[in-house]
Amino acid sequence: MRPALALIACVLCTLAGCSSTTTGQASPAGRTSQPVPDDTPADQVPGPGVPKVANPLDVSRFRQNPCDALASGQVSDLLGGNVRAEPDPHGPGGPACGWFSQAQVVIVFPTVDKLGLTSIYRAKGGVYPFFLPLDPVAGYPVVAYGTDDPRARFGECTVALGTSDRETVDVSITQSPAHKGERDPCEAARSVAETVLGNLRGGR
Repeated sequence: MRPALALIACVLCTLAGCSSTTTGQASPAGRTSQPVPDDTPADQVPGPGVPKVANPLDVSRFRQNPCDALASGQVSDLLGGNVRAEPDPHGPGGPACGWFSQAQVVIVFPTVDKLGLTSIYRAKGGVYPFFLPLDPVAGYPVVAYGTDDPRARFGECTVALGTSDRETVDVSITQSPAHKGERDPCEAARSVAETVLGNLRGGR
């Protein structure tokens, strides 16, 4: 099991070009330039082929308190008892919160750019060789992505749910060793994103 909070920050920072000098930890390389069609402004959202978010959500309150993205009862339903919560309001990829037991859930409100899903779609096949659009959640687009496909080996997946054309909520899950492979990790992450979306829309 890999440390999910550091992992998703690493994945996001790979896109943003963050750097790290911590010995023994992954140090993302500089940002890989993604091709933009000549007739497409670099800051245009949504970009070509990127699904539009028809009903944008205000996530500012949750960005200030990322652990509010899931209620305590929801965390218990997902992970059981003896869960350790770790807020990271100033994380390198954006405000984040992780919940850890035998399984793990991490939620990040990315601040690496203001391109939303467009940034991830542009990185398809480059920074993110693993790229898998999933069924939308209540009309909000979802895509799984990563620097590799960690589903079979690690029981992990990271998904981004578009909350507006310029913002996403990213959910990373790691299945417990006892339950790894019982369900597609990306579908499990999508289910968590659905729960988070319900909280965002309900104004928790």
